[in-house]
Amino acid sequence: MANFIPEINGVLRRHMVRVPEVISEVSGIKIFGKLIKSILFSTDVAIIKNCNANAIIAVYPFTPQPIITHTIIAASDVPVFCGVGGGTTTGKRVVNLAMDAEFQGAIGVVVNAPTPNEIVRQVSQKIDIPVVVTVVSENTDIDKRLEAGASIINVSGAGRTPEIVKKIRERYPEVPIIATGGPNDESILRTIDAGANAITYTPPTSAEIFKDLMNKYRNTDNVI
Repeated sequence: MANFIPEINGVLRRHMVRVPEVISEVSGIKIFGKLIKSILFSTDVAIIKNCNANAIIAVYPFTPQPIITHTIIAASDVPVFCGVGGGTTTGKRVVNLAMDAEFQGAIGVVVNAPTPNEIVRQVSQKIDIPVVVTVVSENTDIDKRLEAGASIINVSGAGRTPEIVKKIRERYPEVPIIATGGPNDESILRTIDAGANAITYTPPTSAEIFKDLMNKYRNTDNVI
């Protein structure tokens, strides 16, 4: 009975995006008393509202805008890590966006891989929530990132993610690491075994989910 976890599902919330169960094997990162293992990578508020992930990471390929941050945080039932730029969006704007995200209730801010260490330092000095720095290569100077104020390393190296995580973990045994898990249980386990503390999961799009649902409707005999 000690390992039995009761689960309650409503009729309307039974249809939701579920992260792979294998992610539960990761250690997790405790932030402000909340243990976070699974992080959904999405800015789709409908998916964000209907998922079972422990947190959301909202990073998108456009200039970050406060209205987007506010909307995602308002829609989410779980903590949100908000992207604040650092690549195309630079300088003081990144600092201001980070401050705004904290004021709105974000649990952390995420800066892109090209973000200069000086900007990371300025952000870390202005806010009291974790600064998550994205790493995409083994050649990143992690020492400099940590010295600048990075609280968490976010590894997003596509197929090389486990190798990058392993290299970081060997040198920094206690640094919190978030990492992309990849497309299946096997790739997620490789990333966990390499030393990741939390896993980001990219869900199917709303269009893909809706397509499956429409096919189900079309195959039913109950036509009105």
